Amino acid sequence: MRRSGLVEHVRGFGPGDHVCWRYRDVREFRDRAREFLSEGLALGQRVRYLGVGDPDALVEHLNGIDGIDEALLTGAAQVASLDAAYPVGTVIEPAAQVRTYAGATEAALAAGFTGLRVAADCTPMVRSPEQLASFARYEHQIDHYMAGRPFSAMCAYSATEVDDDAFAQVACMHPNTNTSYPGFRLHAAGDRTTVLSGEVDSTDGDLFRLALRRADPRPRDGQLVFDGADLTFLDHRGLLHLARHAAGRGASVVLRTSWPGVSTLVDLLDLANVRVEPAA
Repeated sequence: MRRSGLVEHVRGFGPGDHVCWRYRDVREFRDRAREFLSEGLALGQRVRYLGVGDPDALVEHLNGIDGIDEALLTGAAQVASLDAAYPVGTVIEPAAQVRTYAGATEAALAAGFTGLRVAADCTPMVRSPEQLASFARYEHQIDHYMAGRPFSAMCAYSATEVDDDAFAQVACMHPNTNTSYPGFRLHAAGDRTTVLSGEVDSTDGDLFRLALRRADPRPRDGQLVFDGADLTFLDHRGLLHLARHAAGRGASVVLRTSWPGVSTLVDLLDLANVRVEPAA
């Protein structure tokens, strides 16, 4: 089962796990990246470090990881500069980026590794509104890939360069984050359903609507199924956003949750296209 929730460190993540980390300074990012990648090597994964700056300098950031020199020589560890891969202002195409990492994951498996693990400073990818919108969509799409394949990632964002609003737009697309804001998470489950966890209240209403539009979950057999096993609160606006999103795609909502307030809201709002089922 994939991990999901508020985290205080990046240890103990397995294949397919996805964590969003907000860091205060570059030293913190490098420390967390070393922890995350070190465990990846121990799990037999190929690891990749993506940062800003000269590749030779980036290699030095990995000093302290057991066996890193040999790993770099054998290809078990890789380093790449974001400056070279993504020139300033690059707006990624989400589906193409997912294909890139899918190819890298399959290449790692073909080379005898157990999967691929990436630690990346994603700050340069969300500087403009266009970059942010595209990268938030990508974060959700790649999470669906991770849910079914042995690719794990730590996506890091600078607290001094990415403001609260921008960070919330990408953080909510991850199953794990080290911040309490935003209060909800919209991500993937291993069975290809969409998970809605945490709290959706009045402070997150606009963000939730935006996240739904960017994630754009698609119906199967006329139903949009949401796993709400870890949903602790959903206000009426959030429920209406779900209902309207489904209606716009000619579908009904199936929300599987143990939170008792949802059924009451559905009845009060007379939402004919929303069905509440017990969480598994």
